[in-house]
Amino acid sequence: MSDSKIFAVRVTVGQEETTARLVYSKAKTYNLPIYAILTPSKVKGYIFIEAPSKSAVDEAIRGIRHARGTLPGEVAFSEIEHFLEEKPAVSGFEPGDIVELIAGPFKGEKAKVIRVDEAKDEIVVELIGAIVPIPVTVRGEYVRLISKRSKE
Repeated sequence: MSDSKIFAVRVTVGQEETTARLVYSKAKTYNLPIYAILTPSKVKGYIFIEAPSKSAVDEAIRGIRHARGTLPGEVAFSEIEHFLEEKPAVSGFEPGDIVELIAGPFKGEKAKVIRVDEAKDEIVVELIGAIVPIPVTVRGEYVRLISKRSKE
């Protein structure tokens, strides 16, 4: 796979996943040399295809409804590498931070971070409005940072 290159393909905004599935299906059916397809959620209107040449990508997207064309030149791996790293949702939170719960049974409540467990992607918080402070464990994506703890 040392001969592979990465190419950016313009697609209809909002149709990135659909287009990627159609390209994958066509590549599999016609045995086209497509090695990988990347559809980063943060990039709208583009998908990235790894193939040996631009002509292979052009062949794969020909006739695909939402594919608008291949950008000239190839994309350096370093430009898309950060899309491949999956960071835990709890990274950046520290004990003492004030957060708002945005999902679950305590949605809308403010809470103070007690402990962060990056391995499990969970945060232990104490609800600020509660009469008795009870530690509650919530998933990392269920919280939104309101303010960082004050550095004394």
